[in-house]
Order: sequence, then C-alpha cells, then structure tokens
Amino acid sequence: MTARLHLGAPPLRVQRLQLADALALAPGDASPCDVLGAIAYGPPDSPGGLPTVNASVLCAGGAMADAWRASEHVASGTTGAVRWRCDGHWMFGAIDLDERIEQTGVAALAERAYRDLFAALAETGCTHLLRLWNYLPQINGDGGGMERYRQFNVGRHRAFVDAGQAAFEGAPAACALGIHRGALGIRFLAGRTAPVAIENPRQVSAYRYPTDYGPRAPSFSRAALADIGGGDVALFISGTASIVGHETVHAGRLLPQVQETLRNLAAVIAAAEAHTSARFDLAALDCVVYVRHASDAALVRQALQEALGSAAHTVMHAVYLEADICRQDLLVEIEAHSVARGALRA
Repeated sequence: MTARLHLGAPPLRVQRLQLADALALAPGDASPCDVLGAIAYGPPDSPGGLPTVNASVLCAGGAMADAWRASEHVASGTTGAVRWRCDGHWMFGAIDLDERIEQTGVAALAERAYRDLFAALAETGCTHLLRLWNYLPQINGDGGGMERYRQFNVGRHRAFVDAGQAAFEGAPAACALGIHRGALGIRFLAGRTAPVAIENPRQVSAYRYPTDYGPRAPSFSRAALADIGGGDVALFISGTASIVGHETVHAGRLLPQVQETLRNLAAVIAAAEAHTSARFDLAALDCVVYVRHASDAALVRQALQEALGSAAHTVMHAVYLEADICRQDLLVEIEAHSVARGALRA
C-alpha cells in the first residue's frame, strides 16, 4: 500500500515493501536519494544501513520494511547519537545505544537518547514528533530493583520535561517493545506541523497511569492525527493491547487479548474520526503485530482473519514480530498507520 502525504512541499510517500525492495531504495553515501528513512523488520544484520528492529520475523512472506520517501533534496546528518535524514519539511531519525558500550543504566541511556533526539529536532526545524518506535532489550527484566521498562520511562520523562516537550497532553504516538538482544533502538518521524493527539475513551491516558506502574508514567498518546495537506490525513496508532482503564484484562489469555486489542483499535479510530472528515477502516491498516511467544503468531493471524476477513488489507499486509510487551501479562500488541482523504476539524 502506498500513500502520498503532503505538508506544503515536498510530499512524503509511505510504502510497505519486501526488505529486498527497500534495500534497493536505501540511501547511499554519495548519490542523491529520495528515501527519508525506513524501518527494516529483520534480520538484524540486514545490509544497506537501514535501521532494523532486532526481533525475529514471523511473517509467512519474510522480512519487510516500511519506507518513507520524500523529495530528492534530502540531507543527512548526525546530532549526538541521532542519525537523521531531512528534506526541510519531514525528518526521519534513528538512535542505537548499547548499554554495554556506553556503560550506563537504562534510565540514563534513555535520557541521553531523547536529549539528542530533541536536539536533532531543533537543528533541523522539524520540531514536532509524529511517531516514535522504541525497542528496549529485556524490557521486563529487573534493572536493579525496578523493571527496565519503568527505568526507561523515568529517563524518557526527564528528557521530555527538560526539553519543554509535551510529556502529558499532546505527547506523540509511540510504542515500546522488548527485544531479546542488542542495543536500545529508537526510530522517529517528525515534521514542521504539530499533529493532533488522540486518546482512547476506553482507557486511562498512559501519561495518567497511577504510580503502581512506576514512578514516571509513559510519555505517549494513544494515536496522532496529522493534517498533511493535499486533502490527506495520516493516522498513527500507538502500540495497542488488552488494557481497559489502566488495567490489563484477560491476563495470559491470547485470543481474548486479541479481541480486546481490536476493540481498542476500533475505539481509537472512532475517537480520531471525531477530529477529522477522513474515514479510517480497521480492516485497511498497515500494522505491526508483536507477539510474546513465536508459537502464537499463527493463532493471532487466524483470529485477525476471523474478525476482519482473510482478504482484509490489515490481515494480508501485517508484519509479525517476536517481541516482549511492556507488561508481562500481555501476550500481543498491535500498532498501525493509515492515510485517508479528508481534513482536520477546527
């Protein structure tokens, strides 16, 4: 599925591709290239310099990638730990920091990563985050008296506050998944126009979670809508799981969790549509499905087929990855994006 996004000029195209096709588009060191960025879904040693999610790919079709293409006038740069490409209107960036090399803990590492990220936004002028992807090794592990995900949230929150970024209302769409090995990986898409943050009426906003989930709540919104010009609106849906209110429901039960996740995705879409004339379809998303246990992928795929139809775009083009979810009692999480014709409502 290819969508053309507009933010004045130049346009940005979003494409889900086989990894081999994405590698053919990968930016070179010397030649001009219209690829703003891409996220490769395995294997971790993929050639071509594409930022990779270091997780096992469970798709029948093999390794995939989401590529973001802009104008031919894309500049590359580095700011601290951030590697970025920017055309003056859109920016894609990647950060990879290894705790063993940096010799620091998760909270400090997350804070450093996000400080560099916000410095990169300021340097390019693309100061509005549209979407974030966070991949943390051993996310549910004990980091010396506190779960590693909770430590990550402490460092991320501190960087948001110190940079004057929205850590509560207006926080960007994001996901945070656990990989089994490798470095902390952060990928992000930013632009010059602020998106509209969307919350799920079935859930407590993540940034309002009680301290039962850690000393600092996660800094993200359930989704973001971007009025991207040319009559198009983009919807970026954060990682979504079987949570109602702030509590996990159907703990440890795979199929009920899939069904609850679909209800939450539908609720997010409905909440987003209250802010735009654009219409989005649960059956027409480009999604990534994260499963805690690789053996569950086929069951999740079957559940999505039964709910949405085997010919649904969401089903046919989904990427499946083995990854730990941010709560140990969650078995599956789904994040997605989509583009539709329309405009934001005042």
